[in-house]
Amino acid sequence: MLKMKSVIAAVGLSVLAATSWAADITGAGATFPYPMYAKWAEAYKAATGTGLNYQSIGSSGGLKQIRAKTVTFGASDAPVSGADLDKDGMVQFPAIIGGTVPVVNLQGFKPGELRISGPVLADIYLGTITKWNDAKLAALNPGKSLPDQAITVVHRADGSGTTFNFTDYLSAVSKDWSDKVGKGAAVKWPADSSVGGKGNEGVAANVNRVKGAVGYVEYAYVKKNNMNFLQLLNASGKYVSPDDLTFAAAAAGADWFSVPGMGVSMVNAKGNDSWPISTASFILMYKKPADKASSDEVLKFFDWAFKNGKKMASDLDYVPLPDSLTSQIRSKVWTEIK
Repeated sequence: MLKMKSVIAAVGLSVLAATSWAADITGAGATFPYPMYAKWAEAYKAATGTGLNYQSIGSSGGLKQIRAKTVTFGASDAPVSGADLDKDGMVQFPAIIGGTVPVVNLQGFKPGELRISGPVLADIYLGTITKWNDAKLAALNPGKSLPDQAITVVHRADGSGTTFNFTDYLSAVSKDWSDKVGKGAAVKWPADSSVGGKGNEGVAANVNRVKGAVGYVEYAYVKKNNMNFLQLLNASGKYVSPDDLTFAAAAAGADWFSVPGMGVSMVNAKGNDSWPISTASFILMYKKPADKASSDEVLKFFDWAFKNGKKMASDLDYVPLPDSLTSQIRSKVWTEIK
């Protein structure tokens, strides 16, 4: 409870940042890492006196803001391609690792009590499974009395890296989803019962409001909103629950510099303990910033967070980057910012 109160306090502090920290670091984008950045910002402000004005507006909004040069850094859970980075004159690096989690509003079940596989989750979002007592769901949950209740599919209404991560996973595990919908920060949702919500906050609110709903949010929002999550079948045939250990297991085999811009996909990673919908959240900055002093302040902030923010990240069930990786980011990526 104390941990969650600290998250709420940090998020509240970040909301006030627009007025009180206007002269400090500016960034915008992904809602996925917002609780983490808010907590880091609170501690960094106390340690250095420098604040952070971070607008939690979704990954697509963050990309628009950084490309319009209205903020010093953008944040996206959908990695930008190497070609687009080159075209924009930007660098990209991961800042934190977490997981996207399927959540439900079903009475009579504890968090993690019900199980689902990727293909069945895709069928729900395709609209081919419309009731909670469908035979495919019943087969995954023997002995459970599933309700004869309609499923309302909740998704992001805004362009979202969380959506990219979720649809990247569905595309990896379901040919039907890959062929009919595909992956992206915004997609056309096929289920007749689809309802949109803005940000992770909006999806969480809609799932908690609508009986029989299913949605997907970053794990910090699961905890903050006391949500009921589904166990998920991973690539090694094991049912796993979301937490920092299963996110870390998925990230363990990532070859970060094998992809331009470090935009590695970790979905459906092998390993008995791997959470199947794990992802990094990325930071975007210009190689030749218009305001070098402001850009330097951003690097100081993330340098401090990489060194001092590990426990804060773990407390919120994010996965901090290992020292070996942050050292490479400093030497291979930050040195490109002139």
